[in-house]
Amino acid sequence: MLSGIIADVRTTVGGGAPDPSVVAALQAAGCVFAEAEAALLQAQARDEAELASMLAARTSGVPLEHVLGWAEFCGLRVGIRPGVFVPRRRTEFVVAQAIPLVRPGAVVVDLCCGSGAIGLAVATAVPGVELYACDFDPAAVGCARENLVGVGTVFLGSLFTALPADLRGRVDLVVASAPYVPTDEIMLMPAEARLHEPAVALDGGWDGLDVYRAIAADVDGWLGTGGHVAVETSRDQAARAAALFSEAGLRTTIATDERAAVVIGSG
Repeated sequence: MLSGIIADVRTTVGGGAPDPSVVAALQAAGCVFAEAEAALLQAQARDEAELASMLAARTSGVPLEHVLGWAEFCGLRVGIRPGVFVPRRRTEFVVAQAIPLVRPGAVVVDLCCGSGAIGLAVATAVPGVELYACDFDPAAVGCARENLVGVGTVFLGSLFTALPADLRGRVDLVVASAPYVPTDEIMLMPAEARLHEPAVALDGGWDGLDVYRAIAADVDGWLGTGGHVAVETSRDQAARAAALFSEAGLRTTIATDERAAVVIGSG
């Protein structure tokens, strides 16, 4: 039925009110914000054929950000490639906690950077930081390199092993939104995430904290005097995540909002 609706799309592309047939197709596919999505698709599409193609992708379950090729994050338009983790609005909270921890000239490392959204947001808010980012997913690294042209340097590899050795002992801030979904809970996530985002960007191991264990084990050796690490996790996991960094010798605090938590470790 949806394919028939998509085939009948008629709209004025590039502006105007959302076309009712586009809205109806999105509503039938279960899109909660159908009118807003329709307006975005219409504004993005260059012609009716492209709109129909984008609508077909969206109604088949492809995340809107993958269809558009970008996501809004901290007021920025961040490029997103198919197969790359889409930055969540809740992750803006870790950016808000990270920004006061750095000044121009500070060395900032965005671990598990995905699209590079966190590093980009921090560097935009604090011009002049020396930004490095890394991820072990080649698709994510390619996307981040596009987003961070002229802003920072992106490396392919696993956590700190990806970074230049001369950064050891002089990093002012390590920031990360690493995978923290417990393995058994991935099946409960929306299909958009399960089917269209890489499992390595979601799966945090049996309790969701495997990657943070690895970060906590090495981070102190990379931080300079007075350096910080700020990581996003769930509210339920925050105390356990904080304990990992406390056991590594850092002073820890926890900040929370209604959607997420941020653990901050200070050297």
